[in-house]
Amino acid sequence: MKATSRPLLLGHRGVRPLWRFGVDRPQPKLPAENTIAAFEYALACGCDGFELDVRFTRDRRAVLCHDPQIDGKDIATSDYSDIQRTGNELACLEDVLARFGSTAYLDIELKVSGDEEASVAALHASPPKRGHVVSSFLPDILLRIHEIDAHAPLGFICEHRREAERWSELPIAAFIPHHKLVSPGLIEEVHGRGLKLLTWTVNQKRALLRLASWGVDGLISDDPGLLSRTFPCTQD
Repeated sequence: MKATSRPLLLGHRGVRPLWRFGVDRPQPKLPAENTIAAFEYALACGCDGFELDVRFTRDRRAVLCHDPQIDGKDIATSDYSDIQRTGNELACLEDVLARFGSTAYLDIELKVSGDEEASVAALHASPPKRGHVVSSFLPDILLRIHEIDAHAPLGFICEHRREAERWSELPIAAFIPHHKLVSPGLIEEVHGRGLKLLTWTVNQKRALLRLASWGVDGLISDDPGLLSRTFPCTQD
């Protein structure tokens, strides 16, 4: 087994409580996922950046939310102001770019199609300085963004083996499979095509170390503290 190097460390949605996944270890009180506070938490723990989820409201605001609904309101059919009035202070992609564009690597996952132009325009207006990838489970989103901007760094996410077969056909810079799909052979093939391999969602130290020893380029975890403890940053 080769020496473990430090891959890119990214907080999944910033941070998520591990009790949801049956992980029994103490955790501090955590901010809500996909919020500015969650992203600040990931960076304060020592991560290089974070993954975030983008959806679009009826009035075309790019809001951060994983699920299609929030408190019973369908995001796609609600105006941004209506969602805010319910007490849900949803941040927007523009907020993240303005606040973290110079300090964090951003994995910007587009959950739905239909407003790829606005996402590309936001990135052109405030390009992240520490790197980014625009990722999606949906190949059509990636192909559309590639049509708009052939230089946009794209990432294809997949969870199941039957979906993973498409990665080599897409105009991507990064392949982002679930960690159960990753093998040394896959990493070698991805690297052989000049691409990076990031993987999610890894919440156990043993798995983090194994994947790093195989040569993954990035690790996405619900536990930013575990990431930074497993791979402490060394200062020159």
